Amino acid sequence: MQVFKFGGASVKDANGVKNLASVLKKVGYKNTLIVVSAMGKTTNALEVVIHNYFNNKNELQSSLQEVKKYHNAILLDLFENEQHTVFKDISNLFDELNRFLNSNKSPDYNFVYDQIIGYGELVSTLIISNYLNEIGLKNQWLDVREFIKTDNYYRRANVNWDDTQSLINANFNTSTLNITQGFLGSDSNNFTTTLGREGSDYTAAIFAYCLNAESVTIWKDVPGVLNADPRYFENAQLLNNISYREAIELAFYGASVIHPKTLQPLQRKEIPLYVKSFINPEEPGTKVGKGSPLEPNIPCFIVKKNQVLISLSSLDFSYIVEENISEIFSLLHLYKMKVDVIQNSAISFSVCVDNIYNNLEKLLHHLKAKFNVTCHENVSLYTIRNYSESSIQQLEHGKTILLKQLTQGTVQIVTL
Repeated sequence: MQVFKFGGASVKDANGVKNLASVLKKVGYKNTLIVVSAMGKTTNALEVVIHNYFNNKNELQSSLQEVKKYHNAILLDLFENEQHTVFKDISNLFDELNRFLNSNKSPDYNFVYDQIIGYGELVSTLIISNYLNEIGLKNQWLDVREFIKTDNYYRRANVNWDDTQSLINANFNTSTLNITQGFLGSDSNNFTTTLGREGSDYTAAIFAYCLNAESVTIWKDVPGVLNADPRYFENAQLLNNISYREAIELAFYGASVIHPKTLQPLQRKEIPLYVKSFINPEEPGTKVGKGSPLEPNIPCFIVKKNQVLISLSSLDFSYIVEENISEIFSLLHLYKMKVDVIQNSAISFSVCVDNIYNNLEKLLHHLKAKFNVTCHENVSLYTIRNYSESSIQQLEHGKTILLKQLTQGTVQIVTL
């Protein structure tokens, strides 16, 4: 088996879907599973639908209509016969979504988010599966929720590996071309769950692990893994080879090409990961594998925007000791803050977090009961792996530095 993952940028329009088919024809699709994300910016558009569901009911149907129109335009470009069954199948999915919007009684934002957001992947894969069948690339459409089982930690669900392995062993046909959704799973009550933003890469890795796949290939609009995001850094360079360990470090610090959880199951079975360009599919791209040295051996730059830097000190100038730190981390866990950097001294403690669940005000209120608290919102966290002095100077130039931390091989800098 080989597993291919195509992201939203690769299938943002009809030409993208046609190019996906072209990639399959060029590189081969025997014994292949294709994992596909929502098309283009559909996830963002569905987040608007979710926002309107909770906050602006008057705009709910118009925002949903925008999502329908976008996909209908792609359908009309791909299928000449408007009587094709795919039109009805897509319409049924949107009807199903509408029924949920009209009948849901749960006030839990995270639960509602997962029930709505997954329609992006369901619609995209149904369109692509039908198109591939139409042009002679016979395939089987799979509902990933029938294979990947998780807990009910909505928006960042944890995989139940035993149940997932059993379902894949029992129900997956490896002898055909299969297509399924990234990002999604289901809990024990069969409610939809999601694996976190950019979780489609992780989906590919889950299937690869359970199927003992030969390789995973992530198809991107870049030539492979670059040493920096070209949106924020000039002169980004292609990395030809990366070890699992280094790739896991880069993913942990926020490199956007590879999802943080993707590499762990691949490493356990030494399944190589390739990151290639869907524009030039026959180019070698980047290989991530066991013991592959970083090549070329250059600094790698990562930036995470819209972070929050919280600095604490004791009210009576007493030491920040284990008891205090334990309490701080309990609160960070309680309010679901993703911690990216910590730094402490005798009487102070600083932490840079990702406020994914919008619980910052509650956290600060709780912390202020016991600590002096300073908070900087909308800061940027820069990380350099394999740094040099010149790379640090280049990064710091013209910026206000709020926190800086150097360890062997890594420097992290928080800036306004």
